[in-house]
Amino acid sequence: MKVRQYILGIILCLTATVAWGAMFPIMAPTLKLIDPVYFTLLRYGSVAIVFAILLLFIEGKSAFNPGKRFWKLWLLGTFAFAGFNLLVFAGQNLAGKSGSVIASVMMAIQPMITALISWLFKGKKLNLVTIFTMILAFIGVFLVVTKGNPKLLFQGGSGLAVATLLIFLADLCWVLFTMGGSEFKDWSILRYSTLTTIYGVISVAILTVIFTIFGVISVPKVETLVSIRGALAYMIIFAGVIAVFAWNLGNKYLGPVNGILFMNIEPVTSFIVVTMSGYLATGAEIIGCILTIAALIINNVFLRFQTEPKEVREEVED
Repeated sequence: MKVRQYILGIILCLTATVAWGAMFPIMAPTLKLIDPVYFTLLRYGSVAIVFAILLLFIEGKSAFNPGKRFWKLWLLGTFAFAGFNLLVFAGQNLAGKSGSVIASVMMAIQPMITALISWLFKGKKLNLVTIFTMILAFIGVFLVVTKGNPKLLFQGGSGLAVATLLIFLADLCWVLFTMGGSEFKDWSILRYSTLTTIYGVISVAILTVIFTIFGVISVPKVETLVSIRGALAYMIIFAGVIAVFAWNLGNKYLGPVNGILFMNIEPVTSFIVVTMSGYLATGAEIIGCILTIAALIINNVFLRFQTEPKEVREEVED
């Protein structure tokens, strides 16, 4: 691997994870003004338009033809852009002041969920190191969610417990989307991203109409949209188009084993942003964040040296 590509890969992965880490505290005040359903529709509807324009000019009209893969693309797009976004922001909103910290820390357990799914459905055995890091990550997330006091999970109802479950399900949706992407290696990243985004937005649009008709949510006012224009612009441009492309390209240069290591940047970024905003993290939250990040690093390093050929590592080091 060329040194320049390796350095560029690091910069790209850092860019993506910092952008995603900052989106949770940025969304905290926004979710008090607009429900996650309409916000997701506005955000990814815009992202889908940008992707579609790029795909049209770069690969042409034929790239929009899904062939026999329509239902698989639709399902994966629904997991990622409907399931993940609606669940994670609903959970974050329900969790209250610490919602952005909880959501960002729980993003870091996605590699552990991936390993668990591979074990349950693909028969890939879990090694002792991965099992240990899963337990360590669970303890870390538990400390962040409960602030060291398990009673908080059900204090004043079961709001925090439900919020944690929603965010976990959001993680599961994103993992399924990521794992499903391995079946489209013959497609460009742009084509896969564009079609899954478009189909995912269609699912969000259907849910939006149903929820609005039954009075579950209401159409946001123009004044509301104007007031959240900054957050919306950030989510579309930086946490949407730029972050997705930076992440995909960065992983292409570094490889997924190295790239996934940068997931630990998300909770760190969120902690910094919420602290600057006046949030006082407890000792348990800080320890929990450290344990979760440590679990991810330990498992990543172990898997890298277990699966990568020696010559690949030496090439990177050179």
